[in-house]
Amino acid sequence: MSKVILLSESDLRACVTLDAAAIDCVEHAFRLLATEKVVMPPILRLDIEEHNGEVDVKTAYLPGLDSFAIKVSPGFFDNPKLGLPSLNGLMVLLSARTGVPEALLLDNGYLTAVRTAAAGAVAARWLAREDARRAAVIGSGEQARLQLKALTLVRDIESATVWAPRIDEAQRFADEMTAALGLRISACRSIDTAIDGADVAITTTPSRSPLIEPRHLQPGLHITAMGSDAEHKNEIAPAAIAAATRYVCDRLAQVRVLGELHHAIAAGLVTTDASFPELGQVIAGQAPGRTSRDDVTICDLTGTGAQDTAIATFAFARARAGGHGTPFES
Repeated sequence: MSKVILLSESDLRACVTLDAAAIDCVEHAFRLLATEKVVMPPILRLDIEEHNGEVDVKTAYLPGLDSFAIKVSPGFFDNPKLGLPSLNGLMVLLSARTGVPEALLLDNGYLTAVRTAAAGAVAARWLAREDARRAAVIGSGEQARLQLKALTLVRDIESATVWAPRIDEAQRFADEMTAALGLRISACRSIDTAIDGADVAITTTPSRSPLIEPRHLQPGLHITAMGSDAEHKNEIAPAAIAAATRYVCDRLAQVRVLGELHHAIAAGLVTTDASFPELGQVIAGQAPGRTSRDDVTICDLTGTGAQDTAIATFAFARARAGGHGTPFES
């Protein structure tokens, strides 16, 4: 018999926060993607259209880590009508040496939210100007909040703007995040106004039609696009992808299928076999990132199994060190 540690969302929230250590953990996963023989199969996706649901399964083995995670991430978008959250999920952590289950992380999507925000911070750390001071956030949900917080951990942000489909949602974001972060944050009625003068823009929506157009690509701007994690989602216009000085992604094979690059390829503005650097290659010094102050950079983040294994092993180590979790004899 083996012992499995059950970790609830409250256990995980007690030992994992969006902090510098979490960002470094995710950055290490990006670096390994470029420098080691990471085993990361394509995302397994299940659509349940009759209930407006989708389920993604992600996993990866990272050399050097003793464990690997398998994440099941459902999104059922009619759930709020039932009084339930739209997003949910869990991770299973298994020994990379024996395959024996080590922990069940019942995080309800919390660890995914943290690692996604951390990935945005990594992108900004390597691609945004070092003197970036103003942020623009497109979207006003949980990930928008986490992305802005993460950005402040890697850049000295002084002010921010926010746009959302409804101005009252944008204003609520501005009020809450001003109180939480101590920044000057203003709600905007248009994306044009929100992005005007921004050094960093973060897109965090499930939009099915482009929000960022070529006219928004002012010199020196960095954009982290993290909403397009399915084939039908699209936040960045194909022409904007083609017009950027440098396009960087988390996993090239993946963004060709479901990221912003996927739409640029479909529009005929980028060839199917065009090569672009991955963020891990920039981190490892294998490819250039920003090369001048006026470069316009875009980082296309679709989320990888490597990030899930990294954050799950990180969380398990912290949980064990803090005595969190409930042992279960399997």
